Amino acid sequence: MSAHDHSHDHHDHGHGHHGHSHGHHHALPDNHGRAFALAIGINTLFVAIEFVYGFIANSTALMADAGHNLSDVLGLALAWGAAILAKRAPNKHYTYGLRGSSIVAALLNALLLMLACGAIAWEAVQRFSAPPPVAGMTVSVVAAIGVAINVFSAWLFMAGSKGDLNIRAAYQHMAADAATSLGVVVSGVIIMYTGWTWLDPAVSLAIVIMIVIGTWSLLRESVQLVLAGVPPSVDSTKVSAFLAQQDGVSEVHDLHIWAMSTTETALTAHLVMPGGYPGDACIDAIGARLREDFKIQHCTLQVEEGTTEHGCALHAVH
Repeated sequence: MSAHDHSHDHHDHGHGHHGHSHGHHHALPDNHGRAFALAIGINTLFVAIEFVYGFIANSTALMADAGHNLSDVLGLALAWGAAILAKRAPNKHYTYGLRGSSIVAALLNALLLMLACGAIAWEAVQRFSAPPPVAGMTVSVVAAIGVAINVFSAWLFMAGSKGDLNIRAAYQHMAADAATSLGVVVSGVIIMYTGWTWLDPAVSLAIVIMIVIGTWSLLRESVQLVLAGVPPSVDSTKVSAFLAQQDGVSEVHDLHIWAMSTTETALTAHLVMPGGYPGDACIDAIGARLREDFKIQHCTLQVEEGTTEHGCALHAVH
């Protein structure tokens, strides 16, 4: 079976019983490269400032916010690296190129956030028994700067967040950071006027709960893609029904749908066509429909006449 990629202009047309179609690859438009560089730069600088002031002001909420921001900077670096790797051309060792690195990055990103949450929660719980005095004014001012930086960073990724799990992860992180920093601003103001220092660890725990809830779907979805699951955007039942409805197709088996990256989906299937191979134009038309209707960019279809008995090798194991 021939494998090829849209970044090349060569098309190896192999023997007649399989078809293949390809969509354009949207791994990382130029503006995303700039967005990543800018967001990483300003957030790294802010994390350092926020952590130092959190330490000086005795605020776990501020340190929690800095920890959250730091995990996002690392996450952004992972996502950026994966998006660059995803553009690498296929070779003999990696016949899909390095597209799958975007899936690994999304998974590491989610795990990283969960880890940061654990550390922050542990510190906050310990502080409840004897909350130290907190400098509310310092906390509010520093966190307010954080809100501005995070809103700007989220805006940078807003456009790309719909079609790509990786970019969506970056966008979600920045949006969550803006919300958590806002919570820290409010708690700093209240502490300043009431002296309720227990509010500081309470806010940091609330931040943790919010991050865990937000990260759960990212973790679940990235694990699904790592395990070659059908991407959430594709309905495999509908795909199977569509293939079975094609002229001349009496049966569909060995249907596999999986994600090659956070933006691209692949499909392989055996079509039993007793009338024989219907011609390239027919197979190309099926590929075009899969691309347009189901967003499946790379498909390989094997046509069989049904003269031999064989089912899916994976099913035979069970």
